[in-house]
Amino acid sequence: MSIIENIVELEWKQFDKVINEGGRADCQDDFETFSIMRKSQYMTWNEELLESYLYDLKSAEAVGRNLITEKYARMMESTAPQKYEELRESLPVLDEERIKIQEEIIKIQMAWMEDFADKFPNMASRARNLHTYEDEEYDTSYETYLRGELGTYGDNTFVLYGRFIASLAKEGKNLAYEIMSNTAKLYGYDSVEAAEER
Repeated sequence: MSIIENIVELEWKQFDKVINEGGRADCQDDFETFSIMRKSQYMTWNEELLESYLYDLKSAEAVGRNLITEKYARMMESTAPQKYEELRESLPVLDEERIKIQEEIIKIQMAWMEDFADKFPNMASRARNLHTYEDEEYDTSYETYLRGELGTYGDNTFVLYGRFIASLAKEGKNLAYEIMSNTAKLYGYDSVEAAEER
């Protein structure tokens, strides 16, 4: 099993155990979509970053933590603030410096996603809303989702991820385009451009 498959399998196992207020979500029974979405992201990562995140997942599991549950709990700060207040105590505390860096990373990724949405409106319309201000209780934006995800990374993974984003920015690459390109290919299209036309 490849490291990406290993990560996706562990995440799926944790995702399967997430308890939603309104009962089990349909997406918790759709491994194919889950797998494509997660693989699309991890195919852009380097080996060191993948290894570090795999370690996070295994370490969390060993002590009974569910990183996917924590990710969704963090998103509730925007989508369901009252519920978030009830869960806040159970989440690892992120220090101010980390939150500051996290917001800088999010700024870069939001610019990439906005650029992607301008160029590929059809593809973008099938994804989440972009901004936190568009959040609703059962409709989480890309920005809020990203904030929740970054909040679950272990310290080492977070540092490596920050370097990864900085290196892409320096090279003039767009991570949103690369991830969506992988998504299009995993769905059988030749490219994002071909998927956009369809």
